[in-house]
Amino acid sequence: MEPKYILIALLIVIAVAFHAFWYLTERRRRHDGPLTPTPIALLVAFIANFFDTLGIGSFATTTSMSKLWGVMRDEKIPGTLNVGYVMATVVQAVIFMTIIQVDFVTLVSIIGAAVLGAFLGAGVVAGFNRRQVQIGMGTALLVASALMVLSMSGQGPAPGEALGLSGAKLGIAVGISMVLGALMMLGIGFYGPCLIMISLLGMDPRVSYPIMMGACAFLMPSGSIQFVRKGSYDLRTAIAFLIAGPIAVLLAAPLVERLSIQYIRYLVLIVVLYTAIRMLVSAANEKAAAQRTATSS
Repeated sequence: MEPKYILIALLIVIAVAFHAFWYLTERRRRHDGPLTPTPIALLVAFIANFFDTLGIGSFATTTSMSKLWGVMRDEKIPGTLNVGYVMATVVQAVIFMTIIQVDFVTLVSIIGAAVLGAFLGAGVVAGFNRRQVQIGMGTALLVASALMVLSMSGQGPAPGEALGLSGAKLGIAVGISMVLGALMMLGIGFYGPCLIMISLLGMDPRVSYPIMMGACAFLMPSGSIQFVRKGSYDLRTAIAFLIAGPIAVLLAAPLVERLSIQYIRYLVLIVVLYTAIRMLVSAANEKAAAQRTATSS
């Protein structure tokens, strides 16, 4: 048996264990409001995960739609993204780790680094207040926009053909992946930065699919444990994401090699920039309101 199939089996076990932990934790809590998913939350999850499977990423698009349509409160977005999209990401990882060849050592090293970064980062992010989340996510989305522009403009070295890394390049990839894993807990997607990292290090861009989806599939259950324990997410919306996300992945996966998504990338870039600015403006307005309140009292 190839080592990657052992990795896939481990991923499935972790996913089942996480969802069991999630269910048992919430079963012990008291829930006053309804938990039936709303149509708008189901739609958001379907759209985001459909394009996520094509490599665009789901975090920025979900954040944008959530802000635009008022799906959940700003401070609940990072936790809801990570908890609700675990199953969709696992389905993606199983598909692309099966069909695309990549060096096993490189795959495991990057996945392990991302998981460690996510676990350490989630403990910090889950304790942030509303304004801190707004500032963090607004800044993260601006960074994501810059990375998207860099990728779309074709700057940097030409894509390589390597299926793996070794030596200093592997060490660089591990360090970057750890940082990206932590930032993912703040709501910045892993896919865009990972695509750029793979290309800059001389690897075949196609191997970014099993790497980035495998990393996210492993790190999200690890990091999401922190959000579930602290209740730092919107349960009703997370349930909607759990239902609609995998369906979208299964429908989009066959289109990966046939669909041109360049124009969609431009649209996503515009929406991400709008959301980043809106987040930062909201944080500034809340700070000003707090200062006025303090002055008047």
